[in-house]
Amino acid sequence: MNKFYLSAAVVAASLTLPALPAMAQANEIVIGITVTTTGPAAALGIPERNALEFVPKEIGGVPIKVITLDDGGDPTAATTNARRFVTESKADIIMGSSTTPPTVAVSTVANEAGIPHFGLAPFPITPERAKWSVAMPQPIPIMGKVLYEHMKANKVKTVGYIGYSDSYGDLWFNDFKKQGVPMGMTVATEERFARPDTSVAGQALKLVAANPDAILIGASGTAAALPQTTLRERGYKGLIYQTHGAASMDFIRIAGKAAEGVIMASGPVMSPETQADSALTKKPGLALNAAYEAKYGPNSRSQFAGHSYDAFEILKRVIPVALKAGKPGTAEFREGIRKALLSEKDMAASQGVYNFTETDRYGLDDRSRIILTVKDGKYVPAK
Repeated sequence: MNKFYLSAAVVAASLTLPALPAMAQANEIVIGITVTTTGPAAALGIPERNALEFVPKEIGGVPIKVITLDDGGDPTAATTNARRFVTESKADIIMGSSTTPPTVAVSTVANEAGIPHFGLAPFPITPERAKWSVAMPQPIPIMGKVLYEHMKANKVKTVGYIGYSDSYGDLWFNDFKKQGVPMGMTVATEERFARPDTSVAGQALKLVAANPDAILIGASGTAAALPQTTLRERGYKGLIYQTHGAASMDFIRIAGKAAEGVIMASGPVMSPETQADSALTKKPGLALNAAYEAKYGPNSRSQFAGHSYDAFEILKRVIPVALKAGKPGTAEFREGIRKALLSEKDMAASQGVYNFTETDRYGLDDRSRIILTVKDGKYVPAK
């Protein structure tokens, strides 16, 4: 079990610990976080875990106790972790996971238990998951629209799709059909691959043979570099679009020269320096990147770090309100957080300005997105 105590100092260590206390103490706020720090999606979960080093140690005068567990990207493991937070840790708040399938699993547990849940990956928030869950990443329709608008401006008519063979891949393909097709584009061919796959040569050959004007890759983390590099190796010369799930420096490191010219939707945390001073996302983005790169090196910034960091930016606004309703460890406090998420407005963070409602559990608008390309091994604004 990885345990982070933020009430005194952040400790990042892998230890085998005895069972957690049966009751959360009223003088601390317990937050259980399940992320993916091993397996194919570790490039997402590790920055989310690392960003916990830079979040508040107390909010509203109350110490914060954070417990982190690795789920390996497995929905079953994520479910087990979430249930431990409920039954053993008596968590006031649950966060996670790093990819869509385990996030759905965590949301289900949190809504059954009546505990506020912050998803760190895009996921479908159905009515049975809407009461207690919100999502920190940008919703796919907002990020997709900026990509399709770029396609249209560049006279793209046919689009090939390759994405994960899971709910994340489905979300992107369905969004393209819903938004991109009405803009005048058609699907040339659809291919899928699994997150652990080490080759997409067959899928790439089919995409190249279809010869679409552009290819959209619905993947995330370092695995998004696999189709990017394979398509270029197989001779595809057209435009390649990547989703915001791929926006990290690791993508450039792994894809190398094949990353040049990619068009990528991204959260603003990847380039706060280029934002106007009036942008509410600029200050938190600069603060996170300065702290993160000071510890992990230049150009180590990651929008995945922004997801967990921003959850605490939101908590800085809602916890003081919730404390008026009840003490940590009580149903009144948890209900207070749920209500404060809806009552607090314009909550600025590194990835967007959040305004949650009963029907909008993402709470973001166009201020949560930018569009980038890679030039000479660096992200720059795309034209």
